[in-house]
Order: sequence, then structure tokens, then C-alpha cells
Amino acid sequence: MTRPLPVAGRAEVRRAAWAELRADNRTIIAVLVLNLLAAAVGLVGPWLLGTIVDTVRTSHGQAALATVDRLALIIVAATIGQILLSRYALLLGTRFGERAASRVRERFLGRVLALPAGTAEHSVTGDLSVRGTNDVDIIASTLRDAVPEVFIAVMQALFVVVAVLFLDPLLGLSGLACLLVLGPALRWYLRRARTAYLAEGEATSALAEVIATTAAGARTMEALGLQQRRHQAAEEAIATVRRARLRTLWLRTVLFPAVDVSYALPVVGVLLIGGVLYAQHAVTLGAVVAASAYLRQLDAPIDTILKWAEQLQSSGASYARVEGLAAEPTTAEPAEPAEPAEPAEPADDRISVSGVRYHYAGHADVLHGVDLQVRQGERIALVGPSGAGKSTLGRLLAGIDRPGSGSVTVGGVPIADLPPERLRRQVVLVTQEHHVFQDTLRDNLLIAAPDADDDRLRAALATVGARWADELPDGLDTDLGEAAHRLDGAQAQQLALARVVLADPHTLVLDEATALLDPATARDTERALAAVLDGRTVIAIAHRLHTAHDADRVAVMDAGVITELGPHDDLVSAGGTYAVLWRSWHGD
Repeated sequence: MTRPLPVAGRAEVRRAAWAELRADNRTIIAVLVLNLLAAAVGLVGPWLLGTIVDTVRTSHGQAALATVDRLALIIVAATIGQILLSRYALLLGTRFGERAASRVRERFLGRVLALPAGTAEHSVTGDLSVRGTNDVDIIASTLRDAVPEVFIAVMQALFVVVAVLFLDPLLGLSGLACLLVLGPALRWYLRRARTAYLAEGEATSALAEVIATTAAGARTMEALGLQQRRHQAAEEAIATVRRARLRTLWLRTVLFPAVDVSYALPVVGVLLIGGVLYAQHAVTLGAVVAASAYLRQLDAPIDTILKWAEQLQSSGASYARVEGLAAEPTTAEPAEPAEPAEPAEPADDRISVSGVRYHYAGHADVLHGVDLQVRQGERIALVGPSGAGKSTLGRLLAGIDRPGSGSVTVGGVPIADLPPERLRRQVVLVTQEHHVFQDTLRDNLLIAAPDADDDRLRAALATVGARWADELPDGLDTDLGEAAHRLDGAQAQQLALARVVLADPHTLVLDEATALLDPATARDTERALAAVLDGRTVIAIAHRLHTAHDADRVAVMDAGVITELGPHDDLVSAGGTYAVLWRSWHGD
């Protein structure tokens, strides 16, 4: 039930890029001014070179040599000045790029963290990871390098064009007319590049997804003999990436030859037209030389602009993918714009599910009009076959997802409307999926209760039967994670359950929370939880029916509805679906 994440349009990307410029406008203005000065100083050399040529032709003797020496020194000084101004402008531009890249990374991370858990879980994992790594890196390098370099190149090109036209309009126009060959090639490229680079990014995400899922399920594939099938899927994903990248490479092979030709044509045009005009005494030889030198100066800025015009298509596609995340609704967004208001306080801890229907994006309803009244302090077990909707109902009860219709409330307030910090004091969902942070055992536990002392932390571990914690080399200060002390599945689940004990919510939703524990350990942990949460509400989703046996009531789900509800003994006596499940579980 995965779905692709959205991609931003051109207008959204332009607004985001413009916002980055506005966010650091003083630096941008300084970069612009320095580039203008550098470009202006850069015009001195060709103009003085033309003056030197005319001086040599029309003057002789020591006076001419002195003039040439003086002009040459000025050219050297102007060159040094241009280098210093350009270097400082590039330094400021690079600083701007680093700050902008940092803002992009922080904004992307904030958007990912603000996504509803359902959105993140039902998105293609590879797509999200590629956007957060490869695409963000491309944007960062572009903002760091492209912005200052393009500024410099554009300023240089504009000043050169103005200078050559001012020197002699006819010469200038004849040279600039030769640049028109770039227009058709560039338009042809730009019409195709965005689509091609978006396709390349999508293909790269798909390949990352194949690699990630293959690595995660390696043992399962080995047990079921699926290696060849996964190898074929990887080969197909690689072939798709290869085709997408060859497409963008082919586009570049059309653009770059036109760029190479454009370097020579303006100078050739000026020399040809300038030769004719000089023969007719319409221009001086110095003017022809200066115009040629000016147009030769266009090579570097044009090369930079076109290089980044190509690169900006790739980074623009990456920017569209990163900014596309803004189109996803977040957990912090209200249903509709309104004045900030203090959220309603639940009147009590009673949970009510009324007429709830729910479907995942692009799919049919998973729940079909579910009704359930949960009394304070009772323990309910949700049982039923896989795909019955138990986990979906658990997510709605925990406020992670919002029902499509109907209501899920606590104390009369919709659970999904509660702010996160208040929600977690009301309901906590514990699944068989959990995370051990690369940190000490103490800090992994303090996530649930920042003010807890060591005695309380040890008590929580003891409550869930985590005896292994006493054997750690550094006790609570032992580093956990892949690069340190690695917990197995059962230990990681006990750590997650210890966090629940520390959080101490009034309602606990267990979605197969003890699935990875051995039967004896799972039984001990569930009994410990029952003792700790005495007087609180527990909703347990499990296939192990001993959980149902210990519950106050059992809710049997099938095809998205609750088909049976009542105490264990009553349901067994009724001889319905639950009785069949119970006898099957006991091997009767």
C-alpha cells in the first residue's frame, strides 16, 4: 500500500529558491556589488589593449614606449583588482550557499518529522531516503557553487556585451549575432531536461527501495529461495536507472557541441566584419582587436552559465522532489485555517469509537463502520485473521491516523486533535516495530520520562523482565546501537515496553508488542504490564490468544468490522468465530 510522494511544480520551486535569496539578502547584495565591480574592472584590459595597438601604429619613439608601459601596468593592476574582487565575491557567495544549504536540510528534516506516521509508513522508503540524501546534497552543492558562479558569469557577460557595443555598435552586433546559434539548442534542451531528470530521480529512488528491501529481508528470501527473483528485480531497477541516465547524457551530447561552436563564432564574426570595416576606414585596428578580446572574454562566463544551465536541470528536479514534501499534510496542520485556540481537555479517559470508516490512500475501505466503547480501566483484546483491520483500528485509537468518517474520541475529544504531548499522556501505541537509538541505555529510557532517576529506570526494566540490563558492562551508561552493544529483537521490545512503563499513560495499545519474545518471556512481560497498568486501559492486538483469555472483553474483527464482542468464556460458549479460533489455537 505504498504511494509516491508528491513533486513540486516549477512555480513552487521558484518561490522556494527566491525565498532562499531573500533570507540572506544582504549577502546577495554584497555579492552582486562585488561582481559588478569585478566585471567593470575586467573591461579595462581589452580596452587598453586596443589603445596600445593604435598607439603603436600611430606613434613612435620613447613616448610611445612609455605610453605602452604605463597602459600595460594598468592592465596588470586591473587584472589583479578583478581577481581580488571576484575572489571575495566568491567567498561571500559560498558562505551564502552553505547557509542556504543548511536551511534546506533543516527544513526537509522538519517536514519529514512533521509527517503523520501513516504517510511515512505508506510512502516508498527508497524515495524518502533518496530525497533526504542525494537530492538534498545536489541542492546544497548547487546553492553553494552555482549561485555565486552564475552571478559572476552573468555580470561579466553583461558588462562585456555593453562594452563591445559601446566600442562599436556594428562590430558588437556582428559578434553577438553569432551567439544566436545557442538559442535553438538551449531551448530544445530545456524543454526536455526537467522531465528527464525527474525520471532519473524516480528511477534512483526505485533502485534504492529494491536494495533496501532486499537487504532487510535477506534471511527470509534465503529461506524461501527468492534470491533469483530479487536479483532479477535489482537488475530491472538498474536497467531503468541506466536508461534514465543515458537519456540525460544524450541531451548533454546535443547541447555541448553547440556550446563549443559558440565560443569561436563571435570572434570569427568580428574579425570578418571588422576586417571589412577597417579596410573602409570605418573602424580602427585597435577597435577590432579590443572587440575581439572582449568577445573572447565571453567564453568563460558563457561556459559557466551553460554548464550550470545543464546542472540546474538536475538540481531543479531535486529541488522539486525535496519541496514536494511541503504538499503533504503534517501532524501540526489544522483541518482548516483558524485562530489558534486552546485544545479541548478530555472530560475523562473513556474512549469511544463510533461509525468509523477508514481507507488508505488509493485503496478501498479497511474499516467499515466500527463501533466500540472502551470502559476506563478495562482490558480489551482485538483478535482476528490477518488483514481484518486490527492494526488500523489500533492506529486510530492511538491518534496516529484520523478516521475517514465517524469518530474516535477520548473524553469526548477527537484523539487525533490532541497535541502530541497531551496525546501521549492519554494513549501510547506499542508495536512490534521499535527503534534503539545510538545512545546509552539511560538516554534511550529518558525519552519517555526525562525527569526519571536511575532507580525509576531500573524499576521499569525490572517490570518488563529485562534482566539482561543488569549484565551490561556499564549498566545504564552502556552505549546501545549498531556500533556499540546491539540488542536482539526480544531485548529491543522489552526496552520499548520499559519506555511505556515510564510514560505511564492511561491507555495502552499493544499491537503484537510481544511478538518477538519467547512464550515464557512474553507471558511474564504481559503479566508485569497488567500489574503496572492496574486501573488503566489496555487494548491488546495479538494472535496469541492467551492475551484474549486474560482480557475483560474480546473484540473479534473480520473484514473491517467487529463481529463478536464479549468476555472470553461467553464467546467460547457461543460457539462462534472466536470459539473456532480458540479451539484451533489449542489444537482441539
